[in-house]
Amino acid sequence: MTFKFSRIAILSLCLGLGVSGLVQAADPPQTVREGMMKKMGGALGALAAIAKGEKPYDAAVVKSSLTTMDEVAKAFPDQFPKGSETGFKTEASPKIWQDMDGFKKHAEALQTAAEAELAALPADQAAVGAAMKKIAPNCAACHQDYRLKK
Repeated sequence: MTFKFSRIAILSLCLGLGVSGLVQAADPPQTVREGMMKKMGGALGALAAIAKGEKPYDAAVVKSSLTTMDEVAKAFPDQFPKGSETGFKTEASPKIWQDMDGFKKHAEALQTAAEAELAALPADQAAVGAAMKKIAPNCAACHQDYRLKK
C-alpha cells in the first residue's frame, strides 16, 4: 500500500510542477520581460556591491551573477513579439519593434561581455570592478536607445 501511495504522490507532484510551469510560461511577455530585468538588476547590483567594497568578494556570487546576466541577455530579445508593445506599464520603446536587429545587437553585446567575464571569472574586487566597466555600458546603451523614459 505504501508503494502505491508513493507512486501516486510522486505523480501528483510531477503533474503539479508541470502545471505551474505552464502557468508561468503563459505569462504575458511584458511581465516576463519585467521579471528578467529584475533578475538582471539583481545580478548587476550584486556585482556592483562587490566592486564598491560594500560586500566582500565571493566567487559564487560573481559566478551566479554573471551566469544570470549571460542567460537573461540570450533570452531577452525573444520576449518582444508583435502585439506586446503596450500594456502592463511596459517601459519598452516602440523603437524595439522598429529596429529589432539593432535591439538584438545590444542584447548580443551584453551577452558577449557577460560570457567573456564568466569565462575569465574575476578573482577579486578589482577584477569585478573591471568586469563591471565592460558590462555596464551595454546595459546603459540599450536603455538609452530602447527604454521609455519614466
